[in-house]
Amino acid sequence: MIITRTPFRISFFGGGTDYPAWYQQHGGEVLATTIDRYCYITCRHLPPFFDHKHRVVYSVIENVREIGEIKHPAVRAVLSWAGCEKGLEIHHDGDLPARSGLGSSSSFTVGLVHALAALDGKYVSKDTLARNAIHIEQNIIREHVGSQDQISAAFGGFNRIEFRRNDQFQVSPIILTNSRLHALQSHLMLCFTGLSRIASEVAKSKIDNFKHRETELKRMGAMVDEAVQILQSSNAPIEEFGKLLHESWLYKRSLSDKVSTPEIDALYEAAMKAGATGGKILGAGGGGFLLLFVKPEYQAKVRESLQQLIHVPFKFDDSGSKVVLYQPNGL
Repeated sequence: MIITRTPFRISFFGGGTDYPAWYQQHGGEVLATTIDRYCYITCRHLPPFFDHKHRVVYSVIENVREIGEIKHPAVRAVLSWAGCEKGLEIHHDGDLPARSGLGSSSSFTVGLVHALAALDGKYVSKDTLARNAIHIEQNIIREHVGSQDQISAAFGGFNRIEFRRNDQFQVSPIILTNSRLHALQSHLMLCFTGLSRIASEVAKSKIDNFKHRETELKRMGAMVDEAVQILQSSNAPIEEFGKLLHESWLYKRSLSDKVSTPEIDALYEAAMKAGATGGKILGAGGGGFLLLFVKPEYQAKVRESLQQLIHVPFKFDDSGSKVVLYQPNGL
């Protein structure tokens, strides 16, 4: 039996520039971190005593004879890509809900690819893990997804990720003092709106608008280095990061009318009135988690103004996808 643990991520700046349709022409960059909330994949060879060959357990249970019968698109795609011949039992558990803007679908894909490699007795590097997941999601499933989520899930950590026109990427860890990192974490709040959406549908609406939003996307990409400079400066107040986050949200909202909704706008406005400096809806938009930048002394008031939402405490995580249980013989 193999169990992998793969983190979810929070993307601060540059989202949208990580889509191939953009960076293959202009290049791209994002600033993102993984957090201590995870996707767990349990995988083992299924004993040959059942009518079915494969068993997949997530929000539903699938018992099938052939890979092509599997309804879960990522499981079907990964198993087909890997050329799995032996029967498999796969369980998925997540700390946070899917379709919520934390890159959960990519964490799932990365975790499953990792688990299958381990079950086959193979080591896979973080770079290869990310590339394989990107290939599966973009070319096999053909989802309208970017490339940052798979990289964050595989590598882990707080990183500046650069996307080059030739489809190569560079992951550069953000080096901060412990006090500065703590200051950033202590100003961040994560709240679940309860609104779910199909990220690829929101993403497609943004991609279709790229040629009309070049100015906005270039500005959003430039904010990555501005944010890093703020964090690494010994003089810049940490609140400047929050103000930049607010500016980025205004640009992100302009990419498509599906990014925000009247409900999301009302929640964001309530948080700002209660003392938030900035924030954004995570992921493609349309629902999911709301990230807010709030001075610690105002957080109780913000929490009260958003009392209908679930507040999720978190810390940054730097481990990336990892095998947490390795018992290939089931012993």
